[in-house]
Amino acid sequence: MLTKVILTVIGSDRPGLTEALAAAVLAADGNWLESRLSRLGGKYVGSVLVELPADGLAALRAAAGRIDAVGLKVEIVAADGAVPQGQAMAFSLVGQDRPGIVREVSAVLARLAVNIEELETGTEDEAWSGNRLFRAEARLLLPPGVEAGAVQDALEAISSEIMVDFKLAIPS
Repeated sequence: MLTKVILTVIGSDRPGLTEALAAAVLAADGNWLESRLSRLGGKYVGSVLVELPADGLAALRAAAGRIDAVGLKVEIVAADGAVPQGQAMAFSLVGQDRPGIVREVSAVLARLAVNIEELETGTEDEAWSGNRLFRAEARLLLPPGVEAGAVQDALEAISSEIMVDFKLAIPS
């Protein structure tokens, strides 16, 4: 019987960490299914979805423990196999950076029970003025009964207040 687990990782970034994770997965007869790995704030951070035999979990914990010994903290949690239902939407936002943008947008989405399935954010200097811009790209899942127009209206209601432009689209 196969089981799925998620490895969450964080540690000082250096060459070889992804290889060490891949070796730990393979040592437990696991299969690396999906991952999100990046350098963030000078740290190596991410998550990996792994499928492995149920009896391979102990081997994965042991192999992950050996990685911990070289400065990478690895946690293992059971994956939930539930598949959420709803309408997928792509969301993008840009505006002058300031504290609270993510909080305001996520509060609007939460009130509508919209799930943020993936979120990537960053800042960059504006070409002409040198002001810092905040950018966000997200994949949203609208629950049954919530229309894209309602999400659009709710976001438009705060966009001038938080001084951002946003775009919603149904992914192709």
